[in-house]
Amino acid sequence: MMCEPDTRPATDTYVYDPSLLSWAQCMGDACVVCHAKWPRPRRRLGELPDGSRVFGCEECAGIIGVEPRVPTGERLFAAH
Repeated sequence: MMCEPDTRPATDTYVYDPSLLSWAQCMGDACVVCHAKWPRPRRRLGELPDGSRVFGCEECAGIIGVEPRVPTGERLFAAH
């Protein structure tokens, strides 16, 4: 009988330590990387250990290499 590994499989989701973040970052009101509050961060950059999402600005998302994702079944709209 083989032993089961005691580690979870690696995912591409970053998990942030809430003790290192400000209240605004934990609530999604500030970028989790640079603390910018305006414009309100909209890119999901990871999550907290409880599963809450944390967000970041476009510039920080590009710096840490987070690719934009579209949930399955949702449509993307572009405006000119």
